[in-house]
Amino acid sequence: MARVLVVGSGLAGLLAAVRATDTGHRVTLVTKAALPESNTRYAQGGIAAALFPDDSVDAHILDTLRAGAGLCDPAAVQVLCSEGPARVRDLIRFGVDFDRDESGITRGLEAAHSRSRVLHAGGDATGAAIEAALVATVRERANRAHALGGDQITIHEHSMLVDLVVHDGRVTGATLLESGGARPTVTVDAVILATGGAGALYTHTTNPAIATGDGVAAAWRAGAAVADVEFYQFHPTALAVPGTPLVSEAVRGEGAVLLSSTGERFMTAIHPDAELAPRDIVARSIAAQMKAQGGAPVMLDATGLGRELLEGRFPTITAACRDAGLDWAVEAIPVAPAAHYWMGGVATDAWGRTSLPGLYAVGEVARTGAHGANRLASNSLLEAAVFADRAVRALGEPEQQAPRFGDEAATAGYPSGTDLDDELAYELDSARKTIATGVSVDRGALQQLLWEAAGVHRSGAGLTRAAVTLAGWRAADRDTASVAELETGNLLDLGRLIVAAALAREESRGAHHRADFPDSRPELARPHVTRRRDLKSRNLISVSSQPSSPQPSEAIAC
Repeated sequence: MARVLVVGSGLAGLLAAVRATDTGHRVTLVTKAALPESNTRYAQGGIAAALFPDDSVDAHILDTLRAGAGLCDPAAVQVLCSEGPARVRDLIRFGVDFDRDESGITRGLEAAHSRSRVLHAGGDATGAAIEAALVATVRERANRAHALGGDQITIHEHSMLVDLVVHDGRVTGATLLESGGARPTVTVDAVILATGGAGALYTHTTNPAIATGDGVAAAWRAGAAVADVEFYQFHPTALAVPGTPLVSEAVRGEGAVLLSSTGERFMTAIHPDAELAPRDIVARSIAAQMKAQGGAPVMLDATGLGRELLEGRFPTITAACRDAGLDWAVEAIPVAPAAHYWMGGVATDAWGRTSLPGLYAVGEVARTGAHGANRLASNSLLEAAVFADRAVRALGEPEQQAPRFGDEAATAGYPSGTDLDDELAYELDSARKTIATGVSVDRGALQQLLWEAAGVHRSGAGLTRAAVTLAGWRAADRDTASVAELETGNLLDLGRLIVAAALAREESRGAHHRADFPDSRPELARPHVTRRRDLKSRNLISVSSQPSSPQPSEAIAC
C-alpha cells in the first residue's frame, strides 16, 4: 500500500482521503485553512446526475457536450455522466441528506440542462451539506485509527502547499508552510492535488479568499502540463453587494427573470432559452447590459416565486439579501457577473494522472476535459466525486506510464499541435525571472488587471497590455514568503498563464470571448497545453484515455 499526500479539503480531497484510507493506503491530508473551509462549502446549485426514470446518461452527456462548446473530451464526459449516479449514492451513504418531497429526492432544473436532474441539500446549501458529511467521515476515520494506535490517516490543518518535490522526474512529496512558520517536507509515494480554483485572481468572485490556485501554480512550477487555463467561468448572478455572494442558477431555474435598470426583460431577445441560456451567454449579456446602462447592475426579479418558496428553497440567499438590507420577496435584487469556476488547470487523463509520475489532480484544480470551454451547471461537484474516486482506484493498480499531453493529444481524439506557442511559453518563463528587477506585485492591482483584461470581455490589445504589465511584476522570495505572499506569487504565475493562453486563442469559444475575434473557429476546437520551458523536457509516453487502455478495477461500494 502507498503513502499518499492529499492536498485540499473540499469534496475532491475529502473523498480521495476517505477512499484511500478505506483501501488501505496511509494518508496525510493537508489543508490551508480549517478542514471544513473550501469552495465546496459555498456551492449552492447542487449536484447533477442521471438518477431518475425520465432521464438518462446519454441525455446528460449531450447536455454536457453542448455546454462545453466543442472542447469537451468525449471520453471524460462519458466517465463523468456514467459514473456520476454511483458517486451520488456514495455521498448519500456517507451521510449527505439531499432534500426530499413526496416522490422521493427533490430535483431541480438549471441552465442548459434538458432534464430536471440537479439534487440539492438544505435548499441552497448543497455544498455545505456535502462538506459537513465528508468532514465528519474523515474525522471518524482518523479518530478510529488513532484509537487503535494506527496512523492510517493524519490531518494537518492550517498547512499550505509551498511547492512539489520532484526527484528524477517523479513527484516524491511536497514542502509545506505550517501556521507556526515551520516548512516541513513530506515524502510520499503519490500526491493528490485537490486544491480547488483561483477565484482570487479577480476583483469580483463568488469563491472564498482561500481560492488562490496553489495547486495549479505548484504543478506548473514543477513542470506538469496545464491546459485550457484561458477558460474561466463567470457566474452570471452574484449579488452586487460587498462580498459578492452567489445567487444560484436554480433561482432562474425556478422562474426568476433578469431586468434592465429600467425594468425591461432583455434575455428573451438574446437567446431562445432566455435566462436559462448557457452561463457564458448570460454572463456576457448581463455585462453588455451593464455597460449600456453606465455600469449599474441588472436586476433579478424573483418576486413572482413568493416568499414561502424563496425562504424555504433558498435560505442562504435569503439571508445574504437580508444582510444587505434587501427583501427579494418584494423587490428585485441587483446582480452582476463574478469569477466562479476554472475549467482549465492541471492536465489529467481519465484517472486523474498528470504528466508527472506520482502526481494526481482532482476537482477544480484539474483539467479533465469533462467541462470543455464552459462547464454545465452543477457538474463541478459531480466531477470532484467521480475523478477523486478514480484517482484512488488508479493508485491500487500497477503504475502505468504518465500520460502525454500537447502534441500527443491526438491519442485522446484531439488534433496534434495543441501546445501553446513556444514563444509564449518562453515569455512566461522569462517573466518569472524578473525577481531582481521587477516591481513587487500588489494583489489588488493584479486582481483589477485580470478583471479588466481577462474577465468576461477580452481583446487582443487589452491582453497584450496586461501581459506587459504582468511581466514587470515580481513576487516575494518563496523561501521566506508568508502565506499571503506565497498566495500572491501563485496568482501572479497564474495570471501570466491565463493572459498568455487568452492571447493564443484567437477566437471566441465558451467562457472565452474576444472582441477582436468574436466568432468560434472550427480549426481551433482543441485544447491549449503548456508546460515550463526552463525545465529539462521529460520523456513522456502517450497513454490513450480510450476504453481500450488498461483499466483500473471497479470501485468497491462504501
